Amino acid sequence: MNYQVLARKWRPHNFTEVVGQAHVITSLTNALKHQRLHQAYLFTGTRGVGKTTLARILAKAMNCENLQDFNPCGQCDICRAVDEGRFLDLIEVDAASRTKVEDTRDLLDNAQYAPNQGRYKVYLIDEVHMLSGHSFNALLKTLEEPPAHVKFLLATTDPHKIPVTVLSRCLQLNLKRLLPSEIFTQMGFILGQEGISFEAEALKLISRAADGSMRDGLSLLDQAIVYGNGAVNNDEVHAMLGSIASQPVESILHALAQADAGAILNQIDDLSQLSPDFSDLLQQILQFLHRVALVQHVPTTLTHDLDVEVVAHLAKAMTPEDVQLYYQIGLLGQKDLELAPDPRSGFEMVMLRMLTFRPVQNGNVQSVQVQKPVPQTQVRPQAQIQPPQVAQPIQKQTASMVSNTPNFSDNWETILVSLKVGRMIKEIAKHCVLESLDETQCRLNLDPNQHSLLDADVTAKIESALREMFGKPIVLTIDVKELATHTPAQQVVHAQENRQQAAVDAIHQDPNVIYAKTHFDAQVLPETIQPY
Repeated sequence: MNYQVLARKWRPHNFTEVVGQAHVITSLTNALKHQRLHQAYLFTGTRGVGKTTLARILAKAMNCENLQDFNPCGQCDICRAVDEGRFLDLIEVDAASRTKVEDTRDLLDNAQYAPNQGRYKVYLIDEVHMLSGHSFNALLKTLEEPPAHVKFLLATTDPHKIPVTVLSRCLQLNLKRLLPSEIFTQMGFILGQEGISFEAEALKLISRAADGSMRDGLSLLDQAIVYGNGAVNNDEVHAMLGSIASQPVESILHALAQADAGAILNQIDDLSQLSPDFSDLLQQILQFLHRVALVQHVPTTLTHDLDVEVVAHLAKAMTPEDVQLYYQIGLLGQKDLELAPDPRSGFEMVMLRMLTFRPVQNGNVQSVQVQKPVPQTQVRPQAQIQPPQVAQPIQKQTASMVSNTPNFSDNWETILVSLKVGRMIKEIAKHCVLESLDETQCRLNLDPNQHSLLDADVTAKIESALREMFGKPIVLTIDVKELATHTPAQQVVHAQENRQQAAVDAIHQDPNVIYAKTHFDAQVLPETIQPY
C-alpha cells in the first residue's frame, strides 16, 4: 500500500534527467564549472515545469562530494541525504504557510552558523511571492550580503508579486512551458520502465491536456492507469477527460476546406450521439486552425508537433485568408454557444457561418456544396418571385468607368493617376514631362537630376502599363534633357510650398497674433505652422 505517484517517483535527481529546460541547465552547469555561484537564484515559471526540482538538484550539486561532469553523483552521503530529505544544510520553506515576519526572522537567525555537513547552507523558499511585505523587508539585508556559506534558492509562479528590491538581488531563471512532444516522450519512457501498455493516441491526448506542465501530465497519467485498469487506452482516456477524439475534428476541418456543408453536418450528427461538449470541440478546432496558420507562414514552426502531418495537409488545403476568417468566426462564436437555443445548433451555425463568409477568389464567390431539398409540391408560376431589376445601376457604373479612362489628349499628370505600376516606378514617372503621345509612340523627358533612376526595367514597366491602359501597341522612349516645364513631382512640391506660405501669411495677419506680438512681445515660430 506504499504506492508512490509517478510525479514523485520519477522526479529528476540530476540535470541530465530534467526535460525541456536546457537553457536553465546550461546556465547552472556553467556556474558550477567556473565556480561563479550567485548568492540568490530565483526560479520562475508555471506550475509543474521543474522549479523546485531544479532548486533541489542545484543544492545537491553545490554540496556533492564527487561531481560527475558538474552533475550530482547521487551516490555520496550528501546526495543520498538530500534525496531522502534528511540533509541538515538544506532548509526548505513553504512561504505560503510561513508568511509572517516572525517566521522569516527565526529562519535567518541560524544563517550565521556554519553548515553541519556540506559546503553551503542552502535556503530553499518555495512560492516566495506569498511572503508578506514585512517578511520581504526582513529578508532583504541577508539576501544582499549573505555569509559566504549561505545560498538562497527561491521559487515562484508569480514573480510580478515579488518586490523589485528582492528581484534586483537575485539571478532570475525563467523556466518555459514544456512542449506536448516533450511530455509525450517522457511519459512513453516512464510507462516503458513501469511495464504498462499504452496507446500512442492516448498519450498524445494527455500530453495536450497537461498544458505545458509535466507534473499535471503525470497526474493525469496516474489517473488514466487507474481508469484503464492498469493500461492506458485511447477510449478510456477520452472518456476520462470528457473529450472527443481528434479524428472527428480533422474530418470537420477537411470538410470545411472543401466547403462541403453536408459532410460537416453529417459529422456533427454522428458526434451528437456521443453527447460531446461542443464548446470543447470548438476550442479543439481553434487550436488546429492556430497551428495551421503558423505552418502556412513559418513552415518550420511545428516540427515537433504531434499532428504535424495533419496540420501540414490542412495548411495546403486552406488559404491563409480562409484560416484567419475561420479562426476569428470560431473565436467570436464561443460566446454565441451560451446564447443559442442548444449547444449543437449554436455550433452548427458557427460552422455554417464560416462557409457563408468565405473570401472571394478570382472575382467569384466560392461555392458552398449544400444539399438542396426536394420540393414536396409543384410551385405555381404566378407564385414565383421575380428578381429585382439591376440593369440600370450596372449601366451607370459602366458609364462612369468609361468616363474615367484617360485618352491621348490628357496631360501626363492625369494619365499618371490611372497608370497601373508600382509605387517606385510611379515616383520615377512623376519626374517626367510628356512630349508626345499617340497610338503608336510615347515620348517622355526625364529630369536630369533623376537620370540615375532610369534603366531598361523602368522603361519596360511604364511601356507595358501604357499599352494596357490604352489597348494600343505603344512604344515608349524616355530622354534625359533639361525641362522647360515643371514635372508632376515638382508641381506637388510647389503646391506644398504655396500652401505653407499661405498658412504663414494667415498666421501673421491673424488679429489675435498681431495683438500678442504687440502687447506681449510674442514671436511666431515658422517651423510650428502647418497648413490645414
